[in-house]
Amino acid sequence: MDPPKVTFVAATALECKALRRELPGAHIIQTGIALEQTQDVLGPTVVSCGLAGGLRADLPAGTLLIPREVRRPSGETLCCDEELVELLTSRARALGVEPIFDPLVTSSEIVNGSARTQWAGRGYAGVDMETGLLDAPRVAAVRVVLDTPQREISAEWRRPLIAILKPWNWSQALWMAREAPKSAALAARVAAAAQGIA
Repeated sequence: MDPPKVTFVAATALECKALRRELPGAHIIQTGIALEQTQDVLGPTVVSCGLAGGLRADLPAGTLLIPREVRRPSGETLCCDEELVELLTSRARALGVEPIFDPLVTSSEIVNGSARTQWAGRGYAGVDMETGLLDAPRVAAVRVVLDTPQREISAEWRRPLIAILKPWNWSQALWMAREAPKSAALAARVAAAAQGIA
């Protein structure tokens, strides 16, 4: 059986549900946070899709990131596929959304506080926990900012099932339940442009 032309990856069930709604029949893999749940061969072209943490105060929740570069946890740079970036950008603009192209950093933990400021000072717009871990000939990312320096989420959300049991996280849970589906849906609508790439 031939491998799929494009694999769409997302960390959570929420992000995958948005992708499946936009891309019925596409090859979509729920990877878990930091790719913890995936052992699949992803294929030659991979689009990482979902939510991100915003690192700069001027990027509000809902900001669309289509980075040209991603910093891997090793410190190496992953250069995103130029054709995919242009395709995704055209789709975003057709939807009336102007993306940000500044670099994304992939972290092993949720980034908060002074760490956000440090990464922003180094030129990074957002942070995720998956894209920089991908190993494929062609990679692109579509990420929508959820949490920001003005509205951070607890690092405990690295383990959602544990975080939700703690009463001090409940207000964040309610806010995320309202905002995260909208952000995931936007990311999926933009990512859908990659479906037909050769």
